[in-house]
Amino acid sequence: MKNCPNCNAQLNDDAVFCVNCGAQLGANQNPQQNAQPQQNFYAQPMPAAPVVKTTDHTADFSPADVSDNKLFAALIYALSIVGIVIALLANLNNKSDYLKFHIKQGLKIFITDLIVAFGSAVLCWTCIVPIAGSICAAILLVVEIICFIQTLRNKSIEPPIISSLGFLK
Repeated sequence: MKNCPNCNAQLNDDAVFCVNCGAQLGANQNPQQNAQPQQNFYAQPMPAAPVVKTTDHTADFSPADVSDNKLFAALIYALSIVGIVIALLANLNNKSDYLKFHIKQGLKIFITDLIVAFGSAVLCWTCIVPIAGSICAAILLVVEIICFIQTLRNKSIEPPIISSLGFLK
């Protein structure tokens, strides 16, 4: 048995590293190296990865495109299907990627609203489904208001809740 020169732990004679502090043992060791305890690689915290919001597409569009089509994008959320039709007509000549993004998001909200309304109408004879449907419709209205405000702030962020749905990707 021998002792570790760094922490004085009891070790086997054939040990190459100290099991207590991790110091290297043997004839080719550097005495300067054993003065400092070895750091355990796994004990150190890993740096956190940066969080990237995949639903924020604001940087994808040019400021000129945003300022030219901001009114039509806001109309999509303010007027629902009428706003979508107006934006589609405005985009015939324009071919704006910014407006296409907001048309797609407006269609997602409109289709989700139709599904909720249809499900509530079909199951209107029950008590809970119309109540749940009206709550969902109120939530969708709040989502549209959020999108309207974000559009006026020159943001292009996918609507909350709706962005996780799989249709119109």
